[in-house]
Amino acid sequence: MELETLVKDEDKPKANQPPAPRETPSREPAAAAAQDAKVKEPKPAAERKRTRNLSEDKRFKLFSGTANPELARKIGTHIGVPVGEAKLQRFADGEVYFQLLENVRGVDVFVVQPTCYPVDQHLVELLVMIDALKRASAARITVVVPYYGYARQDRKDRPRVAISAKLIADLLTTAGANRALFVDLHAAQIQGFFNIPVDHLFASPVLVSHFRELNLPNLIVVSPDAGGVERARFFAQKMGAPLAIVDKRRTDLNVAEVMHVVGDVHGKTCLIIDDIIDTAGTLVKTVDALYAAGARSVHACASHAVLSGPAIDRIANSRLEQVVVTDTIPLREAAQKLPKIKVLTISGLLGAAIESIHMETSVSTLFS
Repeated sequence: MELETLVKDEDKPKANQPPAPRETPSREPAAAAAQDAKVKEPKPAAERKRTRNLSEDKRFKLFSGTANPELARKIGTHIGVPVGEAKLQRFADGEVYFQLLENVRGVDVFVVQPTCYPVDQHLVELLVMIDALKRASAARITVVVPYYGYARQDRKDRPRVAISAKLIADLLTTAGANRALFVDLHAAQIQGFFNIPVDHLFASPVLVSHFRELNLPNLIVVSPDAGGVERARFFAQKMGAPLAIVDKRRTDLNVAEVMHVVGDVHGKTCLIIDDIIDTAGTLVKTVDALYAAGARSVHACASHAVLSGPAIDRIANSRLEQVVVTDTIPLREAAQKLPKIKVLTISGLLGAAIESIHMETSVSTLFS
């Protein structure tokens, strides 16, 4: 025991004596520099490569409500992903019942559901779907709303009225949506009503491509009111055509009185650009005003074919050559039978946007 204690005491450093320096293995200068460089330079994050087909991505799913399942199917075909399986039914009193039939835990989910007629029914469907996805632990929920209902109630234009567009934004966010994708909002500032990222697409690229192929002679683009001037100006620039504006005053809900045409439309082919065709009252009065100002022919296009009330009859009996719309809203059977109405699909545009959002790449190229 004494010997062992003595050896241990001798191994201890003496008081006030600095410990012996530790020997470090020698390194070649080149090897040392290379190793230091590896330590100092962080490895670049692996970039997510964009693919034309998401069918092999297990962290991506697409679901649809009952508002426009055909559009959802077309989007799925474009990006190579089938619409997810779910059960959406209603109780006898009209309550919505929704159940996911697939596992979405940790998945990037996109829900396609325009809030078109019946607006409240489809809106509640969307809210219930979002809640179900949130409770099923989806990693991210992106609502794809090609047509945003209540968008026309975006400000207090009269005393004691609701700003319903803001209310719907709060409902979607509270339900659990993490991101939103819209097409041609009635007012672009609605994006500011959301506290989540919003991507706002325009149907203009699809519509511009169609009318370029038509090659209408002596074309002039017409905005049906002052609020749509920016939209019409963009369209006119892409078409290389002049711009005209129709001065309109709205006397009541869905009632408009056309005053006069600002711009020379005499002998020209007029193309009316709007975001929504609802009752078509404004559209038909605009057509009459343009013909009264000497227009040769009048065409029209819009992103959202709401076509409520007497809209179909008004279009059928008007002097319009053709009305071109997109499939953000499914057309009623009567509208499908009307030869004057032509539908263009925006499934490719939405599919490309969905792919970009999932792959975290820029969507700016979709605006040109």
